[in-house]
Amino acid sequence: MFLGSRSRLRAAVIAAAVGAGVLAAATPAAAAPAAGTRSYLVITAPGDTAGAKTAVGSNGGTVWSSFDAIGVVVAHSSTADFAAKMRATAGVQKVGATRTSDVPAEAANPPVPTSPSQSTPATGEPVRADMSQIGADRAWAVNTGSSSVTVGVLDTGVDDLHADLAPNFDSANSASCAYGKLDTRTGSWRDTGTHGTHVAGTIAAAKNGRGMVGVAPGVKVASVRIAEKPSGLFFPENTICAMVFSGDRGFEVTNNSYYTDPWLFNCPDNADQDAILEGVKRAVAYAEGKGVLNVAAAGNENYNLANKSSDSSSPNDSTPATRTVTNSCLSVPTEVSGVVSVASIGSGNAKSQFSNFGTDKIHVAAPGEAVYSTIPGGRYTTMSGTSMASPHVAGVAALLKSTNPTATPAQLRALLATQADDLSCTDSRCSGTTAKNNFFGEGRVDAFAAVDTGTTPPGGGSFENTNDVAIPDAGAAVSSSITVSGVSGNAPATLKVDVNIVHTYRGDLVIDLIAPDGTAYRLKASNNDSADNVVATYAVNASSEVANGTWKLQVQDVARQDTGYINSWKLTF
Repeated sequence: MFLGSRSRLRAAVIAAAVGAGVLAAATPAAAAPAAGTRSYLVITAPGDTAGAKTAVGSNGGTVWSSFDAIGVVVAHSSTADFAAKMRATAGVQKVGATRTSDVPAEAANPPVPTSPSQSTPATGEPVRADMSQIGADRAWAVNTGSSSVTVGVLDTGVDDLHADLAPNFDSANSASCAYGKLDTRTGSWRDTGTHGTHVAGTIAAAKNGRGMVGVAPGVKVASVRIAEKPSGLFFPENTICAMVFSGDRGFEVTNNSYYTDPWLFNCPDNADQDAILEGVKRAVAYAEGKGVLNVAAAGNENYNLANKSSDSSSPNDSTPATRTVTNSCLSVPTEVSGVVSVASIGSGNAKSQFSNFGTDKIHVAAPGEAVYSTIPGGRYTTMSGTSMASPHVAGVAALLKSTNPTATPAQLRALLATQADDLSCTDSRCSGTTAKNNFFGEGRVDAFAAVDTGTTPPGGGSFENTNDVAIPDAGAAVSSSITVSGVSGNAPATLKVDVNIVHTYRGDLVIDLIAPDGTAYRLKASNNDSADNVVATYAVNASSEVANGTWKLQVQDVARQDTGYINSWKLTF
């Protein structure tokens, strides 16, 4: 189940052999599964799956897919005693059903998700509060990330045609692992909801003057769809397929904003869940062994993961029932060894009410409330959840990899921790120290620290013009100039523009900042605001502009009956 909302509501051509032969490109099956067909993980020693595959057929099942290098076979069977017979087979270590519901008919011939008609995003990409909170706006002036770094978005899919994602989208390394089998057909990776596209935008939406900017707008994103349709669920075989694919395709980072369905926690004393734990653990370890840092959302139950006692939400693919759980029961992938688990914070750096927590369970924290990002069709919206916090961390990890291209996943984990900004808390459930506690782990991730190698964003103080300039009623645009000198490099991504305009109906005014090269940045459009005066501060992403030169504040009154003048304005670099 994806982790995009507080209530965890249901969301809705690569070579034939990949890497070391672990994954084979899928050809959708011709016949729909029979009623009562379930999916199973059959676990053997790595590289020793041949005997198990033969036994699957002998015991009333079929081999659906296999991941030989990690000793995992995915089998389908409608035979009631299939698991029991397979557990008695020589060479088979574990067997477990991956779901409590039938394999859906869509598994046989999965439809390629359609891409919605695309709207053109409006110009302008104001710096969002979440990006400033982690210092991403400062990081962009130093390093936006390397195009040789790819972040895999393991989710509901990604709209690769979105104008803010298309420049950074890697279709050659995108696929679907929904239903537990690799599908490399063009578009198989597209979004079946909105969640994955939102995550992708937070990671790497392009810095292209429209919409919004991701944490690492210079890196690539690839989509590995693991959500099934119509259920919207993320079953274990899908996660395993995606992790192995991520390793074989050489991703540097993956983002996992979901938990592996149908169990919120998988308990080793249950044979089915024990097989799920083993299969996902092996897949995560395989990916890390290939150089992948895996980042995951901690979950949205406001649950202490270090003090488990009960679960009333599982299984979520049939009828949930309250059960007793212990700390040996794990939420995967977020509690799997090596995975960076991310908690959510709000704008005030307090733990989000919904965010899970736990001593030695949370590694770092990031903004996850009302995060504005991309959704399919060239559109944007805000979402909340640890699902939204995790891609901030994946983006920072991508910046770290861009700055430290030889860093291993273990080294990237260490850098995320040591560079994080310490956060203290006063909540009675919060334990530990400011440096490390059960709410925020090592603290809030720092995007600027990830790229700061001694080169700082350009500085140069403030420049102001206090001369009055009359604004004619319903007349031509007028301007006031400031000449900037002595500032090295480009302007910052958060150029501060203070405006003081005296006017008797400010809704009449259109205000633009004109850069030295003539590029216009819209500060204010006309509207129906009848109040007096414009006294405001605007943040402008002017990082593509040379700082030195003549900047202008351009103002036009576009309606009749009211007048005013530019009183003063100031630029702060």
